[in-house]
Amino acid sequence: MKPLQTMICCLMLFLATECSHYRAKLHTKDGDKRQRFEEKPKTGKIQEKCHGPCFTPSNCSEPCVQPFHGEIGFVCNQNKWQKSTETCTSLSLELLFKDSNSASRLSIAAPSIPLRILDFRAPEPIGSVVQGIRKNCVQDYACIVNVVKSSEATSGNIAFIVEILKNISKDLSDNVTQEKMKSYSIVANHILDPAAISNWSFIPDKNAGSDLLQSVNLFAQQLHIQNESENIVDEPFIQTKGFHLNHNTSEKSFRFSRRINNTTEDILGMIEIPKHELWTLPPNTSQAISIAFPTLGAVLKEAHLQNVSLPRPANGLVLSVVLPERLKQIFLTFEKINKSRSARALCVGWHSRKRRWDENVCEMTSDTRNKVKCRCNYTNAMMSFSILMSPKSIDNKILDYITCIGLSVSILSLVLCLFIEAMVWSRVVVTEISYMRHVCIVNIAVSLLTANVWFIISSNFSKRAQDHKWCVAMTFFSHFFYLSLFFWMLFKALLIIYGILVVFHRMMKSRMMAIGFVIGYGFPLIIAVTTVAITVPEKGYVRHDACWLNWDNTKALLAFAIPALVIVAMNLLVVLVVAVNTQRPFIGSSKSQDVAIIRRISKNVAILTPLLGLTWGFGIATLIEGTSLVFHIIFALLNAFQGFFILLFGTIMDHKIRDALRMKMASLKGQPRVAENASLSPTNGSKLMNR
Repeated sequence: MKPLQTMICCLMLFLATECSHYRAKLHTKDGDKRQRFEEKPKTGKIQEKCHGPCFTPSNCSEPCVQPFHGEIGFVCNQNKWQKSTETCTSLSLELLFKDSNSASRLSIAAPSIPLRILDFRAPEPIGSVVQGIRKNCVQDYACIVNVVKSSEATSGNIAFIVEILKNISKDLSDNVTQEKMKSYSIVANHILDPAAISNWSFIPDKNAGSDLLQSVNLFAQQLHIQNESENIVDEPFIQTKGFHLNHNTSEKSFRFSRRINNTTEDILGMIEIPKHELWTLPPNTSQAISIAFPTLGAVLKEAHLQNVSLPRPANGLVLSVVLPERLKQIFLTFEKINKSRSARALCVGWHSRKRRWDENVCEMTSDTRNKVKCRCNYTNAMMSFSILMSPKSIDNKILDYITCIGLSVSILSLVLCLFIEAMVWSRVVVTEISYMRHVCIVNIAVSLLTANVWFIISSNFSKRAQDHKWCVAMTFFSHFFYLSLFFWMLFKALLIIYGILVVFHRMMKSRMMAIGFVIGYGFPLIIAVTTVAITVPEKGYVRHDACWLNWDNTKALLAFAIPALVIVAMNLLVVLVVAVNTQRPFIGSSKSQDVAIIRRISKNVAILTPLLGLTWGFGIATLIEGTSLVFHIIFALLNAFQGFFILLFGTIMDHKIRDALRMKMASLKGQPRVAENASLSPTNGSKLMNR
């Protein structure tokens, strides 16, 4: 009788356990959707500060409070302890499969099995997550979902869950069903809740966000969709869709809509596969899968780059896509999270191996205040895309119009300046000083004209990875010719000093020309080449968003700003010296002519130097984050109209050039006699003696 009673007790215990387990499973399935938006991961404070004196830059660690195990790292900053890392976790392999082990031990009991076969010993220890899932819930991974969802989203638990998902995608992705994808996404959704995002920053492994993204993408690559088109996963912070396609399929698109953080409206995202890409597919059916992450962009940490300012926040959904290998290009539409006018968007793809955003794989086709459209290249290493916010870049139609109109006026003014100089050259280059003055004007006009042309080319240049060398070349020439403009202004100032201080000895014209070209082109060449040699090996010569000197990392722009502003200061000092020294009388007609010429040069330098200095002073001010749009408009105005200023103050306002131009025009009209009589008049005769 005793063996029979024992058998009956065991069977009753087995039935009670199985019923309880079945009711719990039903309750979970029914309540899962209802609780999905209501549940928030618990993220209570584990430890607020380190116990002990704080002296910068000391650090310390404290053990986690029960029931967590691990430690919290602190650094002392301004005599206050600040948390830097945290590994506190309550999850473990034993906890994940604790309930499953109890159920599996009892579920082997059956009326037909003798009592002696029942095994009530402790279960064998689970060596890994993969082993535990294979033993307990290989069909859908549901055995770990409830334990994960009930855990607190501490930094340690987040890292533990990321490691679980990595292991699953690596070792259990041979036959991914929709049920497995749903369970997998529920686990990922738990650590992507906005309430948990702040804890990602304390994970010691800064690649955790990248690991999560790559794990989800790899897992989705093995997913087999069943129906023609379906929503596979619809969690608050991860959404998956898929459909079948072939070469006869019309244009296909994925549309996503998700609320991000505290936004009042849903943020939209769309992926389109163009018809010409679908034509490349074979006749047999393929599949396309896409995943949307509303919050993942906030936790993706980029690997350090020399010429990129980090962090670069995502300003839209992160959209991943799994496509057949033959499809190489897709179109994406992102709604901006931050719709500020000062925030310029940048289309990017996440490089899974380099662990960073890459702007070279995408090209922006449209950028409005609310939405951005991108054309991106798809590869196995580039499956995820988004838009970044570039707060220092100003994209404004007013600036575009000012720059376009101003550069046009500037280029026409410089061409006209060179034309006038060619017409009056023989009439105005009488003495060595006047000759070198006009050589300076011509070279200043040529330098600025060439720099403007290179600026226009580089502004319309699409910077891709294969065109990086061209971008460096264009930046080099723009840098060189803008520097030449200032160094010829410097030579002009030195010419003034030479005319005043050197009385008895005059330099040969050829020697003066040689010195002028060494200063005007030699010094800029040395500076430009040195800048390239130092910054290009570290890829810090050009900006990541434009073909111009880098500022964020290598400060290569200082190789232009410092020489330019130093020359401006020197020229203003020279003008002050001239104003003092030219007041005293000079003996000798030749010297008097030179002094008159020097005074004209000084007036020209006194006007142009502040304009050039003011222009690039505003240019440097625009580099400061948060600078008002007014500064950008003033800089655009002054910079775009520099050529007009040179024509006006360097050529037209010089009465000698005007007189020579009138004489030239009169001679072209067949009135040489009138011009000659005019030139011999007492007034104009005295003026010509002062050339």
